[in-house]
Amino acid sequence: MNYNYTLKYRTFDSLLEDVKTDLRSFTTEGNIEPAQLIKVAIRVNYDLGLRIYKTKEKMLKVENGRVRLPEDFYVMNFALACGEHEYSVTLPQGTNIQEIVPEYRPWIEQLNCTDEINTGELTCLQTCGNTHGIIQVVNTEHRVFKTLAPIKFKNSQFIDCDCPNLKTQAPDEAYIQDNFIWTSFQDGNLYINYQGALEDDNGNLLVPDHPMLNEYYEYALKKRILENAVMDGANVVPQLQLVLQEYRGARNNALSIVNTPNFSEMLKVWAANRKAMYGKYYDMFKSYYRPVNYRINNAV
Repeated sequence: MNYNYTLKYRTFDSLLEDVKTDLRSFTTEGNIEPAQLIKVAIRVNYDLGLRIYKTKEKMLKVENGRVRLPEDFYVMNFALACGEHEYSVTLPQGTNIQEIVPEYRPWIEQLNCTDEINTGELTCLQTCGNTHGIIQVVNTEHRVFKTLAPIKFKNSQFIDCDCPNLKTQAPDEAYIQDNFIWTSFQDGNLYINYQGALEDDNGNLLVPDHPMLNEYYEYALKKRILENAVMDGANVVPQLQLVLQEYRGARNNALSIVNTPNFSEMLKVWAANRKAMYGKYYDMFKSYYRPVNYRINNAV
């Protein structure tokens, strides 16, 4: 499955402020409880699926054949076993050493490549021509992993069905259980690319910030607020009916946008259909359409 890497996000508090602006009377009376609405936003995130989740990557240190998964881990996209690495330390400069961004130009020059790579990432998989490498930044030290190897994972609910690690043939194996990755090797480094939970660094809930998706979230919160008001005996049935009508349309539009395949997915479908039609209508006649001399020389 392909994911949207350019989707922007905002916090749940920002979403709730937009809803409060539309329901001024409920806000003034203090009838809106954020604690009752967080679960609604979480349900909408789950309804829209993995496409809206943030793609993250991290380097894990395997010790004694296991390593703990990141706290925000949701579903794994793919993983690579990493061998030896080169590292260097940047001398502290300025008042805060965390602001230092090491330069990776020597690695690019060594690979005889002029491609630009992004710096400032904690862990980043980079491609330079036909060569791949993983760059990891730890405080003032940066590490470059150039020896990468596939690793086979056993099928699990925490692994994407399109994950290449499920089908690859590799000597090293691993599986996920009890929030740990258990590997066949005892010590080493494991790079994982995964879909992370929609949370920021402070643990605040995030929601997509998209013009066509915002309405789905806003009407879902408004519907729950009006439903709570009806349960409390308020006469808001006409408002609830109006919101329900708009809610259905907003949900259909949001699901249609999220589930629309991108160009690469459409290309895969076209290639699969072409292969199927080739096998159905042409493959059986390949021997007949060989050159005449070939058929005569090879006749029994």
